[in-house]
Parts: sequence; C-alpha cells; structure tokens
Amino acid sequence: MSTYVFSDVHGHRATLERALMRVSPSSEDRFFCLGDMIDRGPDPVGVLRVCRELPNVCALMGNHEDLMISCLDSPGDPLATMNWGINGGAKTSSGLAELTDDEADELVAWVRSLSRWAQTVVRDRRYLLVHAGVRLSAPVPELWDERGAAEYLSAQDPEDLTWIREEFWGAPAGLAGERGDGPVIVAGHTPTPYLERMAHDLDRDPIGEDGLARMVRVGGDRWDIDCCAAGGAGLGQVLVLRLDDAKAFYEPVREGE
Repeated sequence: MSTYVFSDVHGHRATLERALMRVSPSSEDRFFCLGDMIDRGPDPVGVLRVCRELPNVCALMGNHEDLMISCLDSPGDPLATMNWGINGGAKTSSGLAELTDDEADELVAWVRSLSRWAQTVVRDRRYLLVHAGVRLSAPVPELWDERGAAEYLSAQDPEDLTWIREEFWGAPAGLAGERGDGPVIVAGHTPTPYLERMAHDLDRDPIGEDGLARMVRVGGDRWDIDCCAAGGAGLGQVLVLRLDDAKAFYEPVREGE
C-alpha cells in the first residue's frame, strides 16, 4: 500500500490521467487530493470524476470548490457569481450544464461534502494535509498524535485552510519544532514560483532546468505541491507525490489541454 497526494489540477484531466498511469495505482493505495480540481482548465468536470473514482480517496475543499459552492448556493447573488467567474468558473459552470440534472446534483453534493483538512501517518511521520496552509501562530498540542493533530486542524479558520498564503509560507518556522519531530504540512494553492517572493529557506529553485514548475520544500516541513498546472503548457505540471519515499511523478501540461 502506498500513499499519494496531489493538488491544483485545475481542469487538466488528460494531464492528471497521464500522471496516474505512471503511478499505476492498486486498489490498496490511498490518495489525497488537496483541492482545486476545477476551473481554468478545459475539463474540470472530468477531473472531478477522475478524483472521485480513485481508490481510497480523500479529496479536500479548495478555494475554487468553495467559490463554486458559494455561487451555486446563492443563485442571483452578483458578488458570488462574479467571484467565481473571475477565478475561471465559466469552464466548470458550462461543464456542469452539459450533465444530466442527476449527475450534476450528485457531483455538486460530493464537492459540498468535502472536508477542509486531513491527516495521515506514513513511515512514522505525521502529515497534515490542507489546501492552502494553516495559521502557524495557533497554539500547538502537547503531543502530535491523531487527536492532537485533529484538534489543531479543527481549530483553524476554514478561510485560512483554503486561502492563506504569505502568512503561512512566509512564517519563520513550521511545526517540526526544535527536535524536528513535528508534522510535515503538505499544501497547494500557491504556485511554487510565487514562493520566491514570499518565503525563505526554499530547498531549491521552483523552476527546474526544463523551465517547468516543480514542488518546493520550505524549511523542510512545509511542502508546496502546486506545480502551476493552472498556468498551462510551458510552465505547468501536475504532480502526484508518493509520501512513502517522496518520489515525485510529474506530468507536464501539453498544448491544447
């Protein structure tokens, strides 16, 4: 059994499917999708379908799913409509409109049910999984066991879990602590090239020699896995990261997809 995590596919279904083919998941593997499955790219509904059908999947609410639900739950609200629209919601809206009412309702209900955080332990290391990050100034538990981590994440502002950026990535330290035995936080939301202007202690350049965005670790215990798929071909990739050995399966976004 292996544990995989990915984020911010943003409608690039074909790219995600190629990355998953390289992973070749088994029925015993676990998948965590950290949100922003939809908007911007050409097939957001297709991404929702793929993510929902993965084995043992836990998908999280991203800010784009949050914008969608806010719009759909507030018909006629011009602000909710505008917020989703300017963030690339037209692709998702038109994709949902092409479905039967039953399938559209089922997919939207699934998105509405998504949690804003998850946690897992892989090879004795605890991982906190969120879309955007956490407010690191929040009190930490005495013990980073399952209960302590759940209490820490449950106490976070849902807005921070889906939208935070500079306050998380730019903080001087994460949660590893002086002994380095605290949890690793894995998040997306912020395309890794943005980190150069908001964070320090990056483990490497966010742009590889091939000119494509790649994952970056900040301080060793904050991992950004948003590899800029929303930016499209020439910069963006979909990353599926295996937590068991930190092996990264990258798949570049191709022209026209």
